[in-house]
Amino acid sequence: MNGMSFSLNDVGYDIDGRTLLHPLTLDVPRSEVVGILGHNGSGKSTLLKILARFHSPTMGRASCFGQELKSFRSKEYARKVAYLPQQTPDTDGMTVKEVVALGRYPWHGALGRFSQLDKIKVAEALELTSLTPMAERIVDTLSGGERQRAFLAMLIAQDTECLLLDEPISALDINHQIEVMRLIQMLAHEHNRSVLIVLHDINMAARYCDRLIALSGGKLVAHDETRALITTDRLDAIYGVRMGIFRHPETQTPISYVI
Repeated sequence: MNGMSFSLNDVGYDIDGRTLLHPLTLDVPRSEVVGILGHNGSGKSTLLKILARFHSPTMGRASCFGQELKSFRSKEYARKVAYLPQQTPDTDGMTVKEVVALGRYPWHGALGRFSQLDKIKVAEALELTSLTPMAERIVDTLSGGERQRAFLAMLIAQDTECLLLDEPISALDINHQIEVMRLIQMLAHEHNRSVLIVLHDINMAARYCDRLIALSGGKLVAHDETRALITTDRLDAIYGVRMGIFRHPETQTPISYVI
C-alpha cells in the first residue's frame, strides 16, 4: 500500500436538521479503484461531494494526501482532485479537444496562456482514452460511451492524483460500461491515479474495483477489499436483499444474484 489518498475521521454531514451522512472514519489507499455502493439515498453522492469540497462536513475532519481539505486553496485542490458529477457539464457545441482542454484550467487560469505543456497534457489525455481520431468531433454527436470517455479525458488532462466519479456508467449500454470501467482501472493500476467511483451495479464493482465502501441510510456499513465484501451476509446488510454468490470459472471474480 502506497499511503492514503483520503483520510476521514468521524466525518458527517447534516442539513436542515437531517443527517445525510452519519459520522464515519475510513482511509482510502492510493492507486486503487474504490467503489462506493449503497441504495438510493444512502449517502454515496454526499460522501463524494464532501471529498470534492462541494460540501463542507458539519462534523469531523477530512484530509487529502495528509493535508486537511479545508486548508487547500481552490486551484491548489483542483490540481490534486478532479470531480465528475452525475450531471455532466453542458458542452454547447464544443469539440472533444476543446472539452478536454478545460481540464487544464487549474494550471493556467482563466486568462492564462495555453502553454506547450498544456497542449502536451491534452494530447496525452486524448491518446490515453483513444479519442485522438475524434478530437475535432462535436461532443454532442458522440455515443454515450465516447462522451463519457471525453469527460474522463478532461479529468486526465487536469493531471490530478485522484478522480472522483459519480455514477459515470449508469446511463450507458453494457459494452460502453465495460469500456469505461476498463479505462478507469487502467488509470489506477498503470498511471497511479486514485479513483473513487459511485456505482449501482454490484457485479461491475466486483469486477473492476479493488475495494468497496458500502453505505446504508447514511451510515458506513462496510469498507473492505472487494472479494472480502462481496458475500451473501454483507450484501444483505447493505441492500436488505438476500443474494447468492458464485465465482467466475476463469477469473474467480464473485458474481451476485438475487435469491
